Amino acid sequence: MNTTNKRRGATSGSGCAVPGVPSLVNVPSAMSADLASLFECPVCFDYVLPPILQCQSGHLVCSSCRPKLSCCPTCRGPLGNIRNLAMEKVASNVMFPCKHSNTGCPMTLVHTEKTEHEEACEFRPYSCPCPGASCKWQGGLDQVMPHLMMSHKSITTLQGEDIVFLATDINLPGAVDWVMMQSCFNHHFMLVLEKQEKYDGHQQFFAIVQLIGSRKEAENFAYRLELNGHRRRLTWEAMPRSIHEGVSSAIMNSDCLVFDTSLAQLFADNGNLGINVTISIA
Repeated sequence: MNTTNKRRGATSGSGCAVPGVPSLVNVPSAMSADLASLFECPVCFDYVLPPILQCQSGHLVCSSCRPKLSCCPTCRGPLGNIRNLAMEKVASNVMFPCKHSNTGCPMTLVHTEKTEHEEACEFRPYSCPCPGASCKWQGGLDQVMPHLMMSHKSITTLQGEDIVFLATDINLPGAVDWVMMQSCFNHHFMLVLEKQEKYDGHQQFFAIVQLIGSRKEAENFAYRLELNGHRRRLTWEAMPRSIHEGVSSAIMNSDCLVFDTSLAQLFADNGNLGINVTISIA
């Protein structure tokens, strides 16, 4: 939903060798690439990794595509369940490129490390950082801000490292999100306040800041959220999360500013809640 915001004090701002198979980890990269190409799936062009199954004619297909097929995509023969142990031995010594190499990842890895790396690779596509699951957009980091400006025009952006995020109508029923952008230190930050129904009508608020950037870039910053009012103060300080990580896991683990509705009322003014947000260099 849309939010109303006011500005405050803004300033400028390695693989193991297999017996009987020579180690290929230290072979020239061109040769390793040629070997890796032997493992390309003919359907999706990703790599066929152990356990490797072949059809009766010896053709391979990856484990993701195999359940979707009724016959071998190369010879149209039956798929069968024949293990290709020789190719599995070779695969254990081949360096495979990360599947995000086309977007800049330079890593090559043994197959046992490939999946774990790709799940956290800094070059994997970024998803839309807006809360909720309605927007399915994905793209490169340099495309995130243009996407937000074109597809989420209701989000306000304030300049400066010290601003006030004013969430209006916090007494609205049900689950509600408030979102605002903050621009400082030549970076963009997204401020998120979520209200969730927890149990028996009990509601909680979760406030967090995420950087439109990588996890490595996020390590250079810190943020402070502060609620003030009626001689009371509630403060949370942390490193912003990268939009690669998102906010769901932080909210699930309460790794953010958390308060319930009764506490929110202590700081609210006519149903509006002001959160002081300060970004600093770590």
